[in-house]
Amino acid sequence: MQRKEPRIQVDFNEMLESDLVLLSQTDIRVDSSGTTVVLTDGLPVLIYGEDTGANGQLDFLVASGTVEKAKSNASWAQAAKWCCRIDRQGIRHQSEI
Repeated sequence: MQRKEPRIQVDFNEMLESDLVLLSQTDIRVDSSGTTVVLTDGLPVLIYGEDTGANGQLDFLVASGTVEKAKSNASWAQAAKWCCRIDRQGIRHQSEI
C-alpha cells in the first residue's frame, strides 16, 4: 500500500532540536511528486534530504513526522513559519529502510 503523506525536501542542517527541523517559510510547499501541499498544524509528512553514504554514493536522509508552527527564538530561524517534528523512528538513511 502506498503512503499518503506528502514527501517534502528539507535541509537537515536546519535542525532546531534533535527532533525538529525547519520546513517552510510559507503555508505552501510542493512535494516530491509535484503536488502542492497546504501546510497545517498536525499534518503528517515524510521529509528527506540529500546526503552521502559511507560508500560516497548519494543516500537520502529520510524521516516521518508532523507539521507544527515554528516557535524558535534563534535569529537564523525567524523567517520559518512551519517545522516538522520528527517521530521516534528518527532520521535514517534510505538505504537502511
